[in-house]
Amino acid sequence: MAMNHDTIERNVGWMIVLIVIAISFGGLVQIVPLFFQKSTTEPVKGLKPYTALQLTGRDVYIREGCYNCHSQMVRPFRAETERYGPYSVAGEYVYDHPFQWGSKRTGPDLQRVGGRYSDDWHRAHLQNPRSVVPESNMPAYPWLAQTAANAADIQAKMRALRVVGVPYTDDQIAKAPAELTGKSEEDAMVAYLQNLGLAMKGAK
Repeated sequence: MAMNHDTIERNVGWMIVLIVIAISFGGLVQIVPLFFQKSTTEPVKGLKPYTALQLTGRDVYIREGCYNCHSQMVRPFRAETERYGPYSVAGEYVYDHPFQWGSKRTGPDLQRVGGRYSDDWHRAHLQNPRSVVPESNMPAYPWLAQTAANAADIQAKMRALRVVGVPYTDDQIAKAPAELTGKSEEDAMVAYLQNLGLAMKGAK
């Protein structure tokens, strides 16, 4: 059987196989080179792995679905960078598994929020968003202040992240549970938010 265009169009099986091959090839051509570019595989200057408290806050951030409304990606457009600061680069997310870029902006972009507001502002925002942003449609998260930060599996998380390249030391892992002692999930969330974007601020 001659393999010509007409034959392929009439044979659903061949069409599916060839489409899968074409898409796979195109994807590999775009993705594989990124694994060998320093700009995507090396951390920006000053980037540090999350502390145990920040890592726990990140887990709470993901669990509560904050990424559904808040992007962590500043686009490289003038209006974006004037509003949010320097555009996002891959080197900021080398230690994020998975990264939280996203595209949804029901709420403002959070990538450069670190240091922009005080801890007390963030706590008030989590307890009652409209007390600091009257037009906000974000729900309140009062239970975070009443829930203890989970220290039971923090060491396992840090060991798992070390396997995929996050440079946690044995000492950091050993001290992790103590860092969470007496801390709430709200404390952890605030610590995570206050860390966002600091590496790029320091690199400028």
